[in-house]
Amino acid sequence: MSLSVALGPDTRAGTQTGTASSTDVLTAPDIPWNLVVWNDPVNLMSYVSYVFRSYFGYSEAKANKLMLEVHKKGRSIVAHGGKEQVEQHAVAMHGYGLWATVEKATGGDGSTGSGKGKGKRG
Repeated sequence: MSLSVALGPDTRAGTQTGTASSTDVLTAPDIPWNLVVWNDPVNLMSYVSYVFRSYFGYSEAKANKLMLEVHKKGRSIVAHGGKEQVEQHAVAMHGYGLWATVEKATGGDGSTGSGKGKGKRG
């Protein structure tokens, strides 16, 4: 049995079969991704706020709001964008000693509206 795939402008044909590889479809660049920072027992709340201000360029009010969300809810979406960009943000957060992960953004997942901006580095 053969599966046919319609090729869009961001996919490339396979060399022999003329079909798109599965990774081409799954990693389309237009899929939004979220950077999630998680609560941890190590970092002070003031430090987490400092990281958000210094790395992303967020105002003190926004940085504190995100920090409190991390503290009270256990996690906060602090930025979003393309997968590669968000992965770079996650690596930077790890460099600051924060627990951060990357997740695929969904439209109506009930997540908070915080972190909608990409920050000064995005």
